[in-house]
Amino acid sequence: MSPMRVVKTVHELQAMADLERRAGSRIALVPTMGALHRGHLSLIDIARRHADRVWVSIFVNPSQFDAAGDLEAYPRPLAADLAACRGKGVDAVFVPEAREIYPAGSQTWVNVTELSRPLCGTSRPGHFRGVTTVVAKLLIAAKPHVAVFGEKDFQQLAVIRRMVRDLGLDVEIVGGKTVRESDGLALSSRNQRLDTGARRQARVLSKSLDAAERAVAAEERDSARLLHLVRSEIEKAPRAEIAYVELRDPESLEPAPPRLTGSTLLALAVGFRPNPGATGAPVRLIDNRVLHLPPEEENSP
Repeated sequence: MSPMRVVKTVHELQAMADLERRAGSRIALVPTMGALHRGHLSLIDIARRHADRVWVSIFVNPSQFDAAGDLEAYPRPLAADLAACRGKGVDAVFVPEAREIYPAGSQTWVNVTELSRPLCGTSRPGHFRGVTTVVAKLLIAAKPHVAVFGEKDFQQLAVIRRMVRDLGLDVEIVGGKTVRESDGLALSSRNQRLDTGARRQARVLSKSLDAAERAVAAEERDSARLLHLVRSEIEKAPRAEIAYVELRDPESLEPAPPRLTGSTLLALAVGFRPNPGATGAPVRLIDNRVLHLPPEEENSP
C-alpha cells in the first residue's frame, strides 16, 4: 500500500485527479471539517466500496459559520485526524488553508435558493451558501467520481444533491447512514461540547424519533399529533431548547400535509443549555428520521 499523501493546494490535487482518471481509477471524496469520529470513518468505508482511491478533505469552512466565536472554537485535532485516515487506508488527505479555497478578492458563491430556506436555513441565513460554495470548490479540486456525505445532516445532503443536479456536475452523491452511540445519540463533533448533564439529556432526541416511528407503525398519520408527541418527548429534558421540530418532504423539503401520505422527513434541532451558573451558549444538535408508511399507503390519495 502506498503511503497516504497530504495535499495542500488545489493545483496538486487536480493534477493527482487527472493522473488517476487517465489510469482508469475511480476516485471517491469524503469532505469533512475534521474532528473525525466513527461517523466519518463509516463514510470512508462507504467510499472504499465505490472507488479505487479514497480521498478525504479536512477544511474548517469559515463561510458556513454564523459567529466568529463558533469558528474559533471548532476543534482542529489535525494530527489525530491524519492518523485516523491512515488507519482506514485513505489514499490522500486534502488540508488546504482558507486562502487556498478563498483566494484574495474571492467573490463567487453557489447558492441553492429554496432548499436552503427552511429548517436550519431559517435561523442560519447564509449557512448553506457557504456549504454549497465550499463543496463545489472541493469537487472541482478533487474531480471525484463519487462524494460521500452523512445523512445526519439531511438538509445539507439534499441541498448538495440539488446543486449537483442543477449544475450538471459529473459526480455521484452518496449518503451514509447516521452512526449512533449505544444510547442512540447521533455521533457529532458537537457532542464533545456537552457537559455530563446535557449529554445525558440529549438522549431525548433519538427517543423522540423512536416514539414517532412507533406511532406511525401504529397507524398514526396526523401530522399535528406526531409533532406534539415529539415535542412532548423532547420537553422531558429540562435543559432542552427546541429550535424546530418539523415534518417535511424528504426531497423537496416542503412541509408535510396535515395527514401523511408517503415517506416523510422528521427533522429536529435542539439546543442544550450548560449547567445553571455556567457560561456558554447552548450546544445545538440536529437529528432526523425518515418515517416510512407501508408500500400500499405510499402517495395514496
